[in-house]
Amino acid sequence: MTLAPRKNPLSALVLGLGLLAPALAPAQTSTPPAPEAPALQGETCSTAGLMDQIRRGLGSKSEAYKRYLRTLLRESATTLPLEELRAAFEREYDPVMVEHLAAALVARTERGLEDTSLEQVAQRALNDRDPALRAATVRAMRQTGALERTGDMYERLVRDPSPEVRQEAATNLVTDNLEVYGGRDARAADTAVAAAAASSDPKVTARILGNIMTGEVSADSARELERLLGSESPEVRAAASTALGGVPAAQMASARQALSAQYRAETDPQARKAMLAGIARLGFSSAVPELQRLRDVDPRLAPEVDAWTRVLNMNLQEWSLILSAKQRLSQAR
Repeated sequence: MTLAPRKNPLSALVLGLGLLAPALAPAQTSTPPAPEAPALQGETCSTAGLMDQIRRGLGSKSEAYKRYLRTLLRESATTLPLEELRAAFEREYDPVMVEHLAAALVARTERGLEDTSLEQVAQRALNDRDPALRAATVRAMRQTGALERTGDMYERLVRDPSPEVRQEAATNLVTDNLEVYGGRDARAADTAVAAAAASSDPKVTARILGNIMTGEVSADSARELERLLGSESPEVRAAASTALGGVPAAQMASARQALSAQYRAETDPQARKAMLAGIARLGFSSAVPELQRLRDVDPRLAPEVDAWTRVLNMNLQEWSLILSAKQRLSQAR
C-alpha cells in the first residue's frame, strides 16, 4: 500500500499568507494619513459677548453669580475695545446693565488709563433724563477714587430732582469717606461737608454729616459745620453737632463755643442731646465744667448732663470707650 506524502504545515501557512497578501495590500495603502491638529488661535474678549452673558445672568437667583459677572466685566475693562465699551454704555437703558458698564469704565480710569472714561460716567450721572439710570451710574462710582476726580459733581448730585439720586450720592460720600479714605483724607472730608451744605434736602444733609469722620476737615469746612447749627431742620442741627465733635484740634475751641451757644438757643431735645455729645467729645474730661454750666439750661436734660459728667470723670482715653460707658450708664437708669 502506497502512503500519500505528508503535508508540510509550514508550506500551508506560507501559501495562505500568499493568497491573503493581495487582499491586504489595498487596505494598507488606502488608509488616509492622520490629520494635523488645528493650530491654536488667540481670541479677543468680546464686549457684545460679555453683555449677552451678563444679561442672561441677571435672571439667576444667585447673588454670588451676579457679583461674579460684575467683577468679570470690571476686570476685563482694560482689555475690551474702548470705543465698543463706551458705545455699549451710551446705548444701554437697563439700570443694572448701565451700572455694570459704568463700573467697567470707572475701572479703566482707576487703573491709570484715560480720565475720559470716568468723565463719561460722571456726565451721565448728572445729565441722563432717566433718574433710575442716573442713580445706577452714581452707584457705579461707589468705593472708587471718583470723589477726588470729579470736581463739584457731588454738590450737584445732592441737588438732583430725584430723591433716589440724592440718597445714592449721600451713600457714596459716607461710604467713600469711611471705607476708601478711612476718614483720614482732607479732600474726602471737605467734599462731603461741601455737598452736605449744598443740599436742600435735610435728610441728605443729616445723613452725610451724621456718619462721616471729620478729623481732617479744613478750617473752612469746620466753619461751614458751625453755620449748619443754625439750620431750620433740627435733624440737620443734630447731625452738624455730631460732625463738629470730631473736628481737628485746631478747630476744637471754636467748635465748643459754637455748640455751647447753640445749646442755649436750641429748642429740640434730640438736637440738644447731640450738642452735649459733641461738647463731650471735643473736651473729654476737660469738658465737664462746660457741661455743668449748661445743666440748668434745660431741666429735662439735666440727667443727660449728669451722665456725661460721670462718664467723662472716669478719664477714659478713647471716644469709643466713652460711648460704650455712656450707653451702659443710660441703660442702667
